[in-house]
Amino acid sequence: MVEWSDTERSTIKSLWEKINIAEIGPQALARVLIVYPWTQRYFGAFGDLSSPTAIVGNPKVAAHGRVVLGALDMAVQNMDDIKNIYTKLSERHSEEFNVDPDNFRLLADCLTIIMATKFGDIFNPEVQATWQKFLAVVVSALGRQYY
Repeated sequence: MVEWSDTERSTIKSLWEKINIAEIGPQALARVLIVYPWTQRYFGAFGDLSSPTAIVGNPKVAAHGRVVLGALDMAVQNMDDIKNIYTKLSERHSEEFNVDPDNFRLLADCLTIIMATKFGDIFNPEVQATWQKFLAVVVSALGRQYY
């Protein structure tokens, strides 16, 4: 179990309140698909992913980006039970979608870049360290059910 200080809890919740899921989610997922094109293999039903412009303009990418960040809200609201709340999601990504669990880390990295760009000075090194600790717990939980 991860221990969270009061400062870490406050930092994560404060930062989360500033996030516009409809904006940040699509940007983060699009960035993963552009920067790491091999991740596109999991999104064959999403249509045109042939270029950065196509990816950014793809409504299915945007919708799934919102879903992904919406799922991250579960972790923010349940910081003491992240591993358990992601059990079914981990199983589904492992067994049904066959997603390489390293892709969760790639998404976390891209999300961090988007946040740093969006929030500038607010996303200082201390905030980033706390945010990355949080995402590391989420990534670990999502990869937990892999065999």
